[in-house]
Amino acid sequence: MNYIEIFLEALAAEKGRSEKTIYNYSADLHAADAAIAGGLMSADAKDVQNYISSLKIKPSSIARKASCLRSFYKFMMTEKIISKNPTMGLELPRRARVLPKLLSADEINLLISSAGDTRNVVRLRAMIELTYASGLRVSELCELPVRAILGDKLLIHGKGAKERIVPMHQGAVHALEKWMDVRGPDNSKFVFPGPGKTGHITRDGFFKILKKCALLAGISPDRVSPHVLRHSFASHLLAGGANLRAIQTMLGHEDISTTQIYTHVAPEKLIDAVAMHHPLGNKTKATDK
Repeated sequence: MNYIEIFLEALAAEKGRSEKTIYNYSADLHAADAAIAGGLMSADAKDVQNYISSLKIKPSSIARKASCLRSFYKFMMTEKIISKNPTMGLELPRRARVLPKLLSADEINLLISSAGDTRNVVRLRAMIELTYASGLRVSELCELPVRAILGDKLLIHGKGAKERIVPMHQGAVHALEKWMDVRGPDNSKFVFPGPGKTGHITRDGFFKILKKCALLAGISPDRVSPHVLRHSFASHLLAGGANLRAIQTMLGHEDISTTQIYTHVAPEKLIDAVAMHHPLGNKTKATDK
């Protein structure tokens, strides 16, 4: 029985993972199955650890492969196909903490204002506003269906077919309404239709026009991408005092640890929060006077 294929089918059917994710899981699992003597189903903790330790790739890629193996064996345990998880206690090489690139609020405003007023840039302005206002992933933005618009909110279908509702501020609502007026009675189900086979603007398409917009704004194109807008959204919210759990929900992060990387952006805000809310914070201040 091919347990790898059973697992992949379950990922697609029950978890709603994308074709790209399924492809990557398949490649990683088959590579591990071929590398481990006896294959994945007969591997013990030492076999899996030796396999992970033998990989001569960057730590982030090792972490991805390890995550894939953990998911596979967790599924095997849940289905009672195996009785012991060989990824328990798996050790990974330390990863350098890569902090996200950010744009300042002024640079975001400059980027938006540089979009101009032709049909294409009305679309671009709406896309920038939505990404920065709601923290959408680029795939969520490009594939946004018209039915997802709920007044001043968006119903987003994120990773793993999980739904979340994200609010929009009035500037983003206005930019979206203006685009929908310019877009007109298009039969496409997508907010941002495109001529390709997908029916919507592609990630690469948005990426390229965003780079051109950065040049017009006098910002280095190397500093601008859809993901940078998403990072800036989260960082600016945190700096403004937003709750980390609220940001996690807005971004659609499954694990709070993924969101915690944004705590680097405004240490002075965190220091103020401790001074204001910690039971000893005010006492310390009072002692200093």
